[in-house]
Amino acid sequence: GTKELGTKERHDKQDRRPHQNKETNMITVRTQKLFDDRGDVPGWVLITLMTAGLVIIIWGLAGPALSGVFEQAINRVSAF
Repeated sequence: GTKELGTKERHDKQDRRPHQNKETNMITVRTQKLFDDRGDVPGWVLITLMTAGLVIIIWGLAGPALSGVFEQAINRVSAF
């Protein structure tokens, strides 16, 4: 036959289910966030454009100086 659960056993069995569901839901939510590859697209576009802009500005300002340093180093090595 069927066994009647005691008060403590019934209470323990009821307590376990919500915790397992809560933990499973938390894991599912974290996993979805981990593998969500959409991200913040406007933010990434902005960061990429700003980085490209900084590279162009720095290259424009420091390019001639770096070319001079590079040519000077090549000339010194070639002299030996």
